[in-house]
Amino acid sequence: MQVTFLGTGTSQGVPMIGCHCPVCTSVDYRDKRLRVSVHVQTQGKSLIIDSGPDFRQQVLRARIDHLDALVFTHEHKDHTAGMDDIRAYNFKQQQDMPVYAEPRVLEQLKREYAYIFAEHKYPGVPKVQTMPIVSDTESFLVEGVEVHPIRAMHYKLPVLGYRIGNFTYITDANYLSEESLERVRGSEVIVLNALRHEPHISHFSLQEAVDILTDLAPRVGYLTHIGHQLGKHREVEATLPSFIRLAYDGLQVEL
Repeated sequence: MQVTFLGTGTSQGVPMIGCHCPVCTSVDYRDKRLRVSVHVQTQGKSLIIDSGPDFRQQVLRARIDHLDALVFTHEHKDHTAGMDDIRAYNFKQQQDMPVYAEPRVLEQLKREYAYIFAEHKYPGVPKVQTMPIVSDTESFLVEGVEVHPIRAMHYKLPVLGYRIGNFTYITDANYLSEESLERVRGSEVIVLNALRHEPHISHFSLQEAVDILTDLAPRVGYLTHIGHQLGKHREVEATLPSFIRLAYDGLQVEL
């Protein structure tokens, strides 16, 4: 399995518009963060989790020429705003794009992208095949790849993380039940969101994420959905336990 971090930033990205803080003006490429998304290649399949507003830029940069499915964690715009750009894959692959999400999320997509789901479609709009995720505890197949959903809470909004083999990806969460933690336990690589140092209403803080990863004890833990308030990549990473790293855009991990 190969995992590529397409984006590791918070909803406004880093640098943030109009900000001149040391992080936003950093020349370190690891401090340039597009909105969160990850590409998973396994069993000969190419899957992307979340297509935010930077989707086109991300797949061009990563040279992702083939995509078998798109999987959503939840319906917030920084995770869904790039879905229109899957039409390039429609044209190239000559097939509809399977889109996996909970029914609530699919309904939101149908409202926001009404033209995609219209009875009489405008020529050239994206073509999708909706694939509802109906259980947050039972595994499902994404084009033959077994995926285990992990329920998390993003303040009061239920969201999904995913475990694929020994890789677990959870973003936009501030609570994981004991049951969810046990579903993650044993993963070789765990990705968890860590927005900033201070507590936040809907995201794990750095210390909260470190505490969870310390308990779960993966071979390596990566932090994502990072805001500019967290600090410079080089300085923050130097303070972390040896098995925990900050993810950055373009990082590739082999499992």
